Amino acid sequence: MNWTELEAAIGGALGRGFSITDRTPVGGGCISEAWRLDSGAGPCFLKTGPAGAADAFAAEADGLAALAAGGLRVPGVLAGGETGDRAWLLLEYLELRGLDRAAGARLGEALAALHGEAAGSFGWHRDNYIGSTPQANGELGDWVALLRERRLGPQLALAAGRGAPAGLVAAGERLLEALPAFFADYDPHPVLLHGDLWGGNAAALGDGTPVLFDPAIYRGDREADLAMTELFGGFPPAFYEAYDAALPRDPGYATRRELYNLYHLLNHHNLFGGGYGRQALASCKRLLAAVR
Repeated sequence: MNWTELEAAIGGALGRGFSITDRTPVGGGCISEAWRLDSGAGPCFLKTGPAGAADAFAAEADGLAALAAGGLRVPGVLAGGETGDRAWLLLEYLELRGLDRAAGARLGEALAALHGEAAGSFGWHRDNYIGSTPQANGELGDWVALLRERRLGPQLALAAGRGAPAGLVAAGERLLEALPAFFADYDPHPVLLHGDLWGGNAAALGDGTPVLFDPAIYRGDREADLAMTELFGGFPPAFYEAYDAALPRDPGYATRRELYNLYHLLNHHNLFGGGYGRQALASCKRLLAAVR
């Protein structure tokens, strides 16, 4: 990164002078590099990546704006662009801490409010990314079709060329045919989703205000967001208590939770390998058994 060029680019995007007085690498991400920048205007949060990441950063900015419009606290988007061979996204810098009981409850209430506003079609007006994997979002009126054609199907196609365990793709294809059975008594409405709502993408400000970041936004079944909150360790119990008090989950959620999290297990296999493929295969087998 040419920091002098970046200063000039940020200043041009902001329409004012911008001078970096200090920069500190920030860990925790696996997709892009991140920095805390100190400047004459105060601290900022910078993400950088290769030029090809420009679209991912634009999609992230789009998602953050949509969540903010839906009433959730997110880092404000300050500017973004490309400088030389690097793409960048400049965000509001927030001092964050983990979700405690009170912040978890506030997040549960806020997410229920977001999920209580049904609007539009399933999908989104632009494609984006789940991690670094492209996520197609063309709008559809049929949730099962979106789940088959733009979520599970593409991930299975990727897995076929990325060392999928024996039987995974075949089991996944049988599951795609069986998808309507999971919705025989359940008719989801399209609501705005964060899309990548695991514990690493939620935190709180010092005053307890919950904050969400790194979205993979689209309109879908609200249960897809809730399912992912339980995939990698879960959120505080107060989060679920507050959510259910405002917007109770359907009795069939426990089965569909596994269906929705299969998408993320497949994506993790395709990105990272390891044991995620075996977890995805076991999940497919349980889901197929549930609809026999």
